[in-house]
Amino acid sequence: MKKSGILNRHLAGALAELGHGHTVLVCDAGMPVPAGPRVVDLAFRAGVPAFAEVLDGLLAELVVEGGTAAYEVREANPEAARLLRESLPALDLVPHEELKRLSAGARLVVRTGESRPYANVLLRCGVFF
Repeated sequence: MKKSGILNRHLAGALAELGHGHTVLVCDAGMPVPAGPRVVDLAFRAGVPAFAEVLDGLLAELVVEGGTAAYEVREANPEAARLLRESLPALDLVPHEELKRLSAGARLVVRTGESRPYANVLLRCGVFF
């Protein structure tokens, strides 16, 4: 058994398959999950695991060039907005409907148990060299 890092075998395997330019949607329990992308649903119950915990774990495992979130997060969920600003080198803000449209092109969807609004981000994968 792995001693550290991501232990969920479905998530670890999905992350290993990502390449430069692929996108990963990290979303709350209320975000509509698009048809098509691989989905790893981590939601256990409301708030578990939290968006912040999942984002932190993913950022430790991936090279991320930037991200896209809904601009509504600034008003509706200031804590998530602060986390996104601090965590991502380049964060674009778009209307929530645009984020949902962009999410259809994600390679992977990671669903958290977060129950606060707009705790969603589309991560753009980079390369380590």
